[in-house]
Amino acid sequence: MTEAVLICDDSALARKQLQKQLPAQLATNVEFAKDGLDALTRMRNHKFKVVFLDLTMPEMDGVAVLQHNQKEALCDKIIVVSADIQPAMQDKVHQLGALAFVKKPISNDHLVDILKEHGIHD
Repeated sequence: MTEAVLICDDSALARKQLQKQLPAQLATNVEFAKDGLDALTRMRNHKFKVVFLDLTMPEMDGVAVLQHNQKEALCDKIIVVSADIQPAMQDKVHQLGALAFVKKPISNDHLVDILKEHGIHD
């Protein structure tokens, strides 16, 4: 069985675009979360191979998800995908355990490179 991937973004378009950019082996079992609360619920109920996490969302933002994840050890592979590219924010998400910080929109080649770098894709 293929391990599931979670894409958390408040934009349905952004979720679908990211899914289309995933390598075929990861794109077959994708779940979506519309905000941080939704993501945490899913993460508590299912083990994901990788979580792609937006930062700016209603209800609960990505930083809060990372803080909860750090306390609860829900997923060890979280990649932040955000338009907020401030160096201070990049440092903060890395300190909270994010594997990588990727600027939106992400290119296919860059996504594959990050997945390979972190042992998520061959």
